[in-house]
Amino acid sequence: SKVPAFIRLLAPKGSLEVHEEAWNAYPYCKTVISNPGYMKENFIIVIESLHLADTGMQQNVHELPPEKLKNRDVVHIDIANDPVTTADYKPDEDPTKFKSEKTGRGPLIGQWMNKVNPVMTCYKLVTVEFKWFGLQSRIENFIQKSERRLFTNFHRQVFCWIDRWHGLTMEDIRAIEDRTKEELDKVSRL
Repeated sequence: SKVPAFIRLLAPKGSLEVHEEAWNAYPYCKTVISNPGYMKENFIIVIESLHLADTGMQQNVHELPPEKLKNRDVVHIDIANDPVTTADYKPDEDPTKFKSEKTGRGPLIGQWMNKVNPVMTCYKLVTVEFKWFGLQSRIENFIQKSERRLFTNFHRQVFCWIDRWHGLTMEDIRAIEDRTKEELDKVSRL
């Protein structure tokens, strides 16, 4: 756990336990994060991802009804040109410096999104509910900002790690998933 011991001792039972459920039906994926033991229905993060072969110009890929559409904020993430914090920056995960040996892709320079082919956009819909009087807006905004940072860093890694995964078979991927599950199971037993 990354939570300091004194906070773990003071925190109410179940308050630090987070449940994550994920479904992958590529090109659509969904992740639900909750805290059923403490906040119950008062806390949920739902991340819906839709991967499409375009440059990110579609207006309502998640088919939101008008009342949700008017409250939606669109945040474009450019993995090459958006700033990352000094703490997050890794030269070997910089798309402006990386060139794939396997595919020849990269580096991503300038208005790369209008020049590269193939290109894919990962449209993400992040819904956050944190129902706690006095903290709701602040926590929901913090989570949204954190998700943007996570998505930026993750997709920079995906691009710069292309030589690690390009060409893997489904059998290779399932073996990696099995090893990852075993490692996570070991950690969760600690």
